[in-house]
Amino acid sequence: MTLSDGLVLRTARPEDLERIGELLADRGEPEDAVDHRLVVEDPDAGWEACAVVVDGDRVVSTATLLDEALVLGGVEIPAGQVELVATDRDYEGRGAVRALMGWAHERAASRGHLVNVMIGIPYFYRQFGYTYAIPQAATREVTGVPGGGGHALREATADDIPVMARLQDAEQARFDLRMPHSAPLWRWLVARDGSTGWLVERDGAPVATGRTTPPDEGVRLAEVAAVDEAAAHALLALTGATEVTERPGTVAGAALEPFLAPAKAEANSYYVRVPDPVALLEHLRPVFGARLAASERFADEEGEVVLSFYRSHVRMPFGRGEVGPVAVGGTMQAPGAAGGAGVAPDLLASLLFGPHGIEGLTARHPDVYPGPNDELMRVLFPPVRADVLTFYLP
Repeated sequence: MTLSDGLVLRTARPEDLERIGELLADRGEPEDAVDHRLVVEDPDAGWEACAVVVDGDRVVSTATLLDEALVLGGVEIPAGQVELVATDRDYEGRGAVRALMGWAHERAASRGHLVNVMIGIPYFYRQFGYTYAIPQAATREVTGVPGGGGHALREATADDIPVMARLQDAEQARFDLRMPHSAPLWRWLVARDGSTGWLVERDGAPVATGRTTPPDEGVRLAEVAAVDEAAAHALLALTGATEVTERPGTVAGAALEPFLAPAKAEANSYYVRVPDPVALLEHLRPVFGARLAASERFADEEGEVVLSFYRSHVRMPFGRGEVGPVAVGGTMQAPGAAGGAGVAPDLLASLLFGPHGIEGLTARHPDVYPGPNDELMRVLFPPVRADVLTFYLP
């Protein structure tokens, strides 16, 4: 694809590896070059996962799309995450990143992704259809060190991936929404330089895992998962972490809470993009049906859900704990008159994946309201507790 000023966007090639690495290291961290190599040389991702903008033979901008999956109420949602984005300083402001984001979104659609999730610099990615929807866990200073006796700590290897994944799955099972590490991502994590994965063992059995940042950044412990309090205490004590990314609602989170300073009041969130609301709602029909079936009020009722995005709306029939196909309609500025709810389209990700539910969003945004069937809407769109694991620690 030819851009302005003779720039060209294309899929990255093996001969681009050195220049991409230099660009990523210059605009980010030296470890980013290693991460990029791990991704493009992995058969589950490959060079097709990366694109570049070139000026002649010179790589001046790059981005990579990772395959991910969210799981909401037991339903897996194919997702994509844009990472390893960098632009040469001399080429900023010439539309390279905008073009690369367009490439990433087209590739995501071709791979069946229904959601895009990413970490990014403040505001910037809102220009490309992303909204802040899923809160990031706070990072808190360590104020005390528990005992770690009777345990041993060692750096994790590729052979440890299955047990680390099981420990993480057990903690993530406590959440409504989760994004686990994919199988390729686990391989990249144990091979990269930018963080270190750990295992704590007791009597030779693995009982806790976590990931730390390099010592020159201050040792931050994140993704803490443990089978019991003693295992979590040992992980904190033996890694020597000075900060911990909290994980409320988990075994490890409760165990480490007494050793952490109060969280700072910061509204950090993951970016989320919903490219096709109808496709996503259709995919989530089993989730909505399960919520109705679990409700005493609506388990045996029949009716229709009307949800307006103002310039368009959808209707979903329901009955006896099942939700029918999504039907699309036109402009609906006053959904309450049709017994429906209204939500601004840029707040749909918050409605489906955020911590407020429709009731909380109604209290925060004038263009969200539950309509006359507010009890039904609260059942369908409750607050969601999320736990998201990403390549880079937020």
